[in-house]
Amino acid sequence: MTTSTLPNLIGGEFVDADPGHVIEVTNPADGSRVGAVAALTAAEVTAVFDAAEAGAKTWRTAGPLARGRVLLDAASLIRAEATSLVELIVAEMGKTRAEATGEVGKAAEFFEYYGGLGRAPFGELIPDARPGTFAMQTREPIGIVVLITPWNDPLLTPARKMAPALIAGNAVVIKPATETPLITLRLAEILHRAGLPAGALGTVTGRGSEIGDALVADPRIAAVSFTGSTAVGLGLQRTLAGRGIRVQTEMGGKNAAVVLADADLDLVVPTLIAGAFGQAGQRCTATSRLIVERAIAGELQSRVAAAVAGLRVGAGADAGTDVGPVVSRAAQRDITERVEAGLAEGATVLGRAPLADGLVAQGSFVEPLFVAVGVENSLWREEVFGPVLGMVVVDSLDEAIAAVNDSSYGLSSAVFTQRLDAAFRFVDEVDTGQVSVNQPTSGWDIHQPFGGFKESGSPFKEQGLEALRFYTRVKTAAVRTR
Repeated sequence: MTTSTLPNLIGGEFVDADPGHVIEVTNPADGSRVGAVAALTAAEVTAVFDAAEAGAKTWRTAGPLARGRVLLDAASLIRAEATSLVELIVAEMGKTRAEATGEVGKAAEFFEYYGGLGRAPFGELIPDARPGTFAMQTREPIGIVVLITPWNDPLLTPARKMAPALIAGNAVVIKPATETPLITLRLAEILHRAGLPAGALGTVTGRGSEIGDALVADPRIAAVSFTGSTAVGLGLQRTLAGRGIRVQTEMGGKNAAVVLADADLDLVVPTLIAGAFGQAGQRCTATSRLIVERAIAGELQSRVAAAVAGLRVGAGADAGTDVGPVVSRAAQRDITERVEAGLAEGATVLGRAPLADGLVAQGSFVEPLFVAVGVENSLWREEVFGPVLGMVVVDSLDEAIAAVNDSSYGLSSAVFTQRLDAAFRFVDEVDTGQVSVNQPTSGWDIHQPFGGFKESGSPFKEQGLEALRFYTRVKTAAVRTR
């Protein structure tokens, strides 16, 4: 599919791009043009914040019921226009139609969930020891929030951040990834049609190298929520330190799945394959480390290798595709270089899904790989963000837990076992923000708090009621009545 150059939403108006300053968006499966967006300047970013300052006041006074109605109407529009949104995600990012369909559905659910919370309590009464006095605490919006979103879930992540920020009454300024900005602009247009007032949402497209400073330098910013690489997230924390700005970062992961000797391998294998190779391994929660108890290592290795060999790699729009392209040629080169380095360090290929002739020349495709590695190998320790699964063998649950925790990351982990004692010990002792038992490391629902530990994230969780803690502040009031 091909779209036109999509405009940014600024102050309730759709502002067309200067024809001389646009960013072309291409399909990673074949390099064809999908559309274009404006490469905004720093001065234009300031105009977005000017509009947001006014929009924050209007949106705050709208009240939670009216705000919830807008979010619910937006969810209805997302569902009504799901077909075109799916096609845009497939074209822009490279996901399979099944993956894009799931993403669109989740995006709608975020707006439905938080829209419904417009009718939820937003405070409580507190006892007061003084005669004739009662106290209360209320939650109120914090002001203007900046959302910086990644390319791997280009609709879901904006929805995950926008919905709680908006129901709380904040004005949102969102900067989508340069590789996949079109779907975010479509979402902004849907929210505008749903009744979002001018300035409550502003979009900023452009190159981070040109507008990154302007995006986070404005003194009117109350909070920044970022999803992306650990290096950029840590740099953002340093940049914003000392300014009284809340910072939420959801960063990298090196997620491990542990398979104990008693595990049901008929359940394990398809779950592992989906967790490791779904979305071409381009999930922050993708399973990239496999830790196997020795008694079943041989059998599991054979089964996983056969499953990987059966994966069908192709364009996301093609029927029967299991693994689509990675997002760009740059990502393709980076993953290939990381694999070559890991193999040079001693990693051994156990299974692969060969690519059809000419596929690599056609688009940003990467061969899915299953490898045996040492624990010091770069493929084991560094985030690859591609379809690569590494395996090590251990002799006990103790070793498995230690191997999970031996990482600078702490996003998600999983254990496969039929023993309750082993399952609950694993949940208790692993140092990850998300933990699964007999489920993949990926796939968290909208109402479940989400976020990692260590270099995977900040203390503020996303999703569920926890998300509202980031986007609101608590005000305590005492009232004497007599």
